[in-house]
Amino acid sequence: MSLRYTDAQLHALMDAICQRYSYDFRDYSLPSQRRRLHQALERLHCADLPALQQLVLDDPAAFGKLLQILTVPVTQMFRDPAFFRALREQVVPVLKTYPSPTLWVAGCCTGEEALSLAIVLHEEGLLERSTIYATDINPQALATAARGVYPLHRMADYGDNYLAAGGLGQLGEYYTVEHATAHFQQRLLDRINFADHSLSTDSVFIETQLILCRNVLIYFNKTLQERALGLFHDSLCHRGFLGLGSKESTHFTRFAADFEPLPGPEKLYRKRAPSHAASHYAGRHMPGMKHDE
Repeated sequence: MSLRYTDAQLHALMDAICQRYSYDFRDYSLPSQRRRLHQALERLHCADLPALQQLVLDDPAAFGKLLQILTVPVTQMFRDPAFFRALREQVVPVLKTYPSPTLWVAGCCTGEEALSLAIVLHEEGLLERSTIYATDINPQALATAARGVYPLHRMADYGDNYLAAGGLGQLGEYYTVEHATAHFQQRLLDRINFADHSLSTDSVFIETQLILCRNVLIYFNKTLQERALGLFHDSLCHRGFLGLGSKESTHFTRFAADFEPLPGPEKLYRKRAPSHAASHYAGRHMPGMKHDE
């Protein structure tokens, strides 16, 4: 792949996007940005990065197309089934001890992971007293997530994942089929609050017992990874749980001592009892937030 731009031009584009549209990609991983910008140059028919910058600054619709290229990762229901089995076996029993658990799926993309979590909670008798927040910066992805409608051809693989993850029935029990699409039940969607939230720029907005942020941190550089981990640390209640992707970890970050890994190979962590009270991230708690001591 031959590059048609310099790193300085890439940084100039990200600065311009942040100033014009308030989307901050400046601390995203450079290799990821390069791959996606190469796609953007091809799809938007731009000769080079300055031309792309001029296009997206002049045309918000073109920026919307660029946003889809920059933000949409691969996702699926019950991705990494062993993770969801460990979640069911090791985390859900603790969640059941809370009267009204609050859970956050950060970087929810088109909603498959949030729906997977809702199904686990339903099967464990926990969904009706739980609230799930699912956040992303991509408005088109959030709209898809809120509809809960996916191509039917994906359901065979999703169903296999569901069973491997310890599902208690069949995935088909949770959706109806219309015109080659699977429409997931409204009772699941009603427990999920889909909302815009940026791990780059936004602050803590809720106290929660469980946060899932899987296969998102791999797109960030170290600075942004640590900012996100700081948000999670400050959002989690006393002894709350954090789930990361298979290639992600709290190790070798300044939060390594703040999270203890759960037994097994899955990237599930539990917040350690506090040894210091200071917030780690560049932000502050929302007014009125209480911490479970």
